[in-house]
Amino acid sequence: MFTQALPIFKSKLGITSTVRDEYLLAILQGIEEELTSIQGITLDETNTVHLMFVIDYAEYRYNNRDNPTLPRHLQWRLHNLMLKGGGPNV
Repeated sequence: MFTQALPIFKSKLGITSTVRDEYLLAILQGIEEELTSIQGITLDETNTVHLMFVIDYAEYRYNNRDNPTLPRHLQWRLHNLMLKGGGPNV
């Protein structure tokens, strides 16, 4: 969905080659599906807040594979997206 997410995600990680693109795309797609299917958030590709949340969440997932605890700043942003962005109870 977020076609511009991969280059920004790779830039944020400092990755310049295409070797890990498949893995990075899988992370991005998994997050997008989780947010829409499980959290009930309607993502908008043109909304930079949504784009940057997906990228920041993906960076956390990439760097913290063994840590299931979501950082407070991502929790706060996720809750705001759920409230404002069409969560399951809206």
